[in-house]
Amino acid sequence: MERKNIVVLTGAGISAESGIPTFRDTNGLWEGHDVMEVASIEGWRRNPTLVQEFYNLRRKAALAADPNAAHYALAKLELAYQVTIITQNVDLLHEKAGSNNIIHLHGRLDQAKSSIDDSLIYPVLGEEIEMGELCEKGSQLRPNIVWFGEAVPEIEKAAAHISEADMLIIIGTSLQVYPAAGLKDFAPEHCRSILIDKKIPDSANLHNIQCYEEPATVAVPRLIEQLMKNH
Repeated sequence: MERKNIVVLTGAGISAESGIPTFRDTNGLWEGHDVMEVASIEGWRRNPTLVQEFYNLRRKAALAADPNAAHYALAKLELAYQVTIITQNVDLLHEKAGSNNIIHLHGRLDQAKSSIDDSLIYPVLGEEIEMGELCEKGSQLRPNIVWFGEAVPEIEKAAAHISEADMLIIIGTSLQVYPAAGLKDFAPEHCRSILIDKKIPDSANLHNIQCYEEPATVAVPRLIEQLMKNH
């Protein structure tokens, strides 16, 4: 029998339970900085040193963080289902937990890229990208992160996966950041859609979506246990 196809869309809420702070919890400030200063292409052009330091700190925090019960439960789901995880998170907690099929919508902290050629991507060896570290074309290396004001290269691939899903599980996202928030609309008619978030915003368009307003570490393991029993 063909395995059912489950697509999981994760946001900052799942990582927050591993101690990685989310910028939306603090009035648009992220670790004391205006988000647009440290997470936009304009911010990088204005002050690349500040942005580089900011992401070096994020990288250290991500390397020190451990996956939580929600990450581990999602990895277990692969034993019974075909699973694709589409994550807005730039940490590697899904990989650390053992998940295999992961699309990183907003980039990855463990990678650097050229600031003039998006196709030149390099592993970050250690915790930091230093100012003065250059790509082979001679431009400064920057974090391989999709910032505000930049295109999201993986968005079409993500939409294609969701359009073939039997079930869509959305975890820990406010569904306020586009284009990622629009991905749920690609789910086919037969697809069962579930949203798990500690605080579900009233403004989100949640037509035909089952909602569980609970922490990911509580609701996700419970849901996965049910799915494992029922497969």
